[in-house]
Amino acid sequence: MRSAILRALLPTAVLAVLLVHVGPRPFVRGITAVSPVDAGAALAITALATVCAAWRWRVVAAGLGDRIPWGRAIAWYYRSQFLNSVLPFGVAGDLHRGLALRGVARGAETPRLRGLRGVAWERFSGQLVTVVVATGVVLALGPDPLRRRGVVALVVALVVLVVVVVLVRVGPRALRRSIAGDLRAMFPGGATAGSVVLASALATAAHVAVFLIAAHAALPWATAVALAPVGMVVLLGASIPLNLAGWGPREGVAAWAFATVGLGAATGVQVAATYGVLALVATLPGLVPLLCAPRIGVRDA
Repeated sequence: MRSAILRALLPTAVLAVLLVHVGPRPFVRGITAVSPVDAGAALAITALATVCAAWRWRVVAAGLGDRIPWGRAIAWYYRSQFLNSVLPFGVAGDLHRGLALRGVARGAETPRLRGLRGVAWERFSGQLVTVVVATGVVLALGPDPLRRRGVVALVVALVVLVVVVVLVRVGPRALRRSIAGDLRAMFPGGATAGSVVLASALATAAHVAVFLIAAHAALPWATAVALAPVGMVVLLGASIPLNLAGWGPREGVAAWAFATVGLGAATGVQVAATYGVLALVATLPGLVPLLCAPRIGVRDA
């Protein structure tokens, strides 16, 4: 309980600071800027992103021994996205998705643990591709202030990656064997890894497109090329699992990114609020599998 309270304090503090700094008006403008046309476009684009993410999940899960039917994978991914959007911290839907899988135990491992491992690897691989794509877009298209900070962020990310690799290498032998075994099972060849990269890149592009729709409401004169680097940064901020139903880090990162490129923190907050509403609307189809609670059958490979 104490840990949950502490984790809720961070997004609350971010929102409080933004309210003091820019006032409530950007939030109100952002929330009320959503039009039916924008909502419809976000629904359609997010449907593509969901199909791509479900594809990635099926590929990763199949490597671990779980065969997930296409229709159920899409329905369950929609449900997890909806739960992530309305519950704190942004991972409840993924936990639910992993725990719900039913398979055959392998060794001393439980079926649910295997499902959670599959979801964890699926989300990690997707985030890794998003970070790489975001870094490339910022370095190639971002304005100088954002590009310089992008280089710093890239160096920090590489240092963190090296530290993680070193810790894994010197960690318990069972852990090293488990990770190596998962990687060999999930990515037996280049085609499998390519599928995960392609699915992740397409999903990332779709989410950036939804961000551009949100940004157009506040900045109708700005081009997609100019806003794409900022959108990638905001997308990374939105994926931080320390939020209140999606709110907090997303708005804070957006305020910083827009201020960095000279568009103003208030504009960033407004765009982030619009993006948050569009993202929530786009995940509403997840209510159907949530309310119907269909059972999913997973066959052992």
